[in-house]
Amino acid sequence: MICEMWFFLIAGIVIGLDQLSKYLVRANMVLGESIPEEGFFRFTYGTNTGGVFGFFSNQTFLITVAAIVSVVIILLYSRHKMAHSMLVKVSLGLILGGSIGNLIDRVRFGAVTDFIDVGAWPVFNLADSAIDIGVVLLIIYILFKIKKDSKEAKQVESKD
Repeated sequence: MICEMWFFLIAGIVIGLDQLSKYLVRANMVLGESIPEEGFFRFTYGTNTGGVFGFFSNQTFLITVAAIVSVVIILLYSRHKMAHSMLVKVSLGLILGGSIGNLIDRVRFGAVTDFIDVGAWPVFNLADSAIDIGVVLLIIYILFKIKKDSKEAKQVESKD
């Protein structure tokens, strides 16, 4: 029950921070504006009609449908027995919050608001960051789970 609470709490916090940050950017910056104008790290107001790194530009409907499907899959998977680990709930909460944050933009504006500009990396937002961190945490969990299960299987085999 506590893990479930963290799952929804993290998703809610990500959605709230993502939407607040995007609102502030839209309200205080002009599309294409960068603060500061030059440098390695800047806030640059941009929009993205595509997916990750701008792939599938102008495919808003397709990406919106894919996002809705992914949200449903995450919600269903969060009920799975493997998802009872706190690390899995946190990672799924980050992914869910980020997915919903970007989905809100797609539905409301037809494009996602991006503003974090780091070096040569494509401009992104807090939702993108939450999704990336969630995926990395999930991969770490899976790798350690595989290693742990393999070690336990070897111990059982050595006892036989």
